[in-house]
Amino acid sequence: MPLGSNSYGKSGIRLVKVTRRGGKHDLRDLTVAVRFEGGFEAAHAAGDNSDVLPTDTMKNTVYALAKELPVEEIENFALALSDNFLRENPQVSGSEVSIEERIWDRLGATAFEGSSNERHTARASRSRGGVAVESGVKDLLIAKSAQSGFSGFRRDRYTTLKETSDRILATSLTAVWTHTSAAGPFAGLWEAVRRTLLKTFAAHESASVQHTLYAMGEAALGGHAGLGEIRLTMPNRHHLLVDLSPFGLTNDNEIFVATEEPYGLIEATVTREA
Repeated sequence: MPLGSNSYGKSGIRLVKVTRRGGKHDLRDLTVAVRFEGGFEAAHAAGDNSDVLPTDTMKNTVYALAKELPVEEIENFALALSDNFLRENPQVSGSEVSIEERIWDRLGATAFEGSSNERHTARASRSRGGVAVESGVKDLLIAKSAQSGFSGFRRDRYTTLKETSDRILATSLTAVWTHTSAAGPFAGLWEAVRRTLLKTFAAHESASVQHTLYAMGEAALGGHAGLGEIRLTMPNRHHLLVDLSPFGLTNDNEIFVATEEPYGLIEATVTREA
């Protein structure tokens, strides 16, 4: 039987690099994933591993290049890794390197704080014909207690949700944007796009999560010419009013219960006009 699409690689490669600049240290905390595509039919069908680079070698390559190269912009590091893997492995038709970086905020010259779950993400997808680079933010928890409503929606016989013009809008934002050029520059762009997304979220008069999601994507593309498109994922972290009437109390949009599940999941890609 013919073999369909296939790939293999190494995921969950944990890498922490400390760069010492005199008395000041820089800390980079990464999780790297490597994926190969190529002619691996013999390995699957005949047990012939002659074209299979061990995934342990992939892991070792990440550590060795982290020693030899600067790990400053994770997009550049992903590009360097993907280039090395494709150059050294003629049997590979495509190499993809994905990186998630944990953000550590500086407390001093050699001390850091990293309580946030937010991640800076990057992906370099390289084939024999070219390369594409993505950057993004993952699990950025944001909320607003005003300028958010949800009304005028479609109803059927099972609809019980009440309309509101004043609700909490909370989400764990994941956004991924493509770069129009794999040459960058990447320095400072991630922080700038993140600021644009947050500023738009905070200021937008939201009629729905969809409404605010599109406004954020539109602002990111409008404010940063190096972005080709952006995909946003915004799960609606519902905050429900608590019924205080059994206690003889009113609830004027003050007391809520935050729920984890079930939740609405809103996703869309905003692209530039052709």
